[in-house]
Amino acid sequence: MLKLTPILLAVAYGVVMYLFSAWRLRHELDARSTRLADPRIAALTRKMAAVLDLDEIPVHIYEIEPVNGLAAPDGRIFVTRGFMQKYAAGEVTAEEIGSVIAHELGHVALGHARRRMVDFSLQNAVRVGLGMVLSRLAPGLGAMVANFLASLLTARLSREDEYEADAWAAALLVKSGIGTGPQKSLLAKLERLAGHAGPLPAWLMSHPKTQERIAAIEALERKWRITES
Repeated sequence: MLKLTPILLAVAYGVVMYLFSAWRLRHELDARSTRLADPRIAALTRKMAAVLDLDEIPVHIYEIEPVNGLAAPDGRIFVTRGFMQKYAAGEVTAEEIGSVIAHELGHVALGHARRRMVDFSLQNAVRVGLGMVLSRLAPGLGAMVANFLASLLTARLSREDEYEADAWAAALLVKSGIGTGPQKSLLAKLERLAGHAGPLPAWLMSHPKTQERIAAIEALERKWRITES
């Protein structure tokens, strides 16, 4: 039991830190967000709400510059001001913003916020457990290697979440009559919009490669066509 104590403490630490981070994010979003009221985007969210049997899908604008969408741990959906500026400039369409909203709804529907709490706790447990073992084998390098391996594990789990949210969003967009075209076109331009300095190796990225995400959506479309025929 004594040998497990550091690992159990690491898991508990992960849970506490996740809850604190969620609390801090909620207050940040409350202070720096406004309701999204664009009529074209609102028309798209009404279509999605009808499919999901909801009265409405509230979406908020998070007043920060980076181009991103966000599903808060409490289930609220946000699109950043940076994204809305790209929309105002004609660099993205209302339908592409709608695909972002659908993707973030997927994270909420699939319980990814709860999973991230588990992932964060698991990462801390892996880091501590491996650190204890590897530090004996390679003093001074053990903690570094443990941190690296824990980060790889978390990145892989995060990529799985993105594929799942993409698939959920694709189904919703098709059923809403919007289709997957805007979803794929946005993915194709997302790296340029976000201003990434350069690609990381796929196994270190928290998001899958763009072309792999588009290919996964197209594979779903082929599967649906076969099912319908």
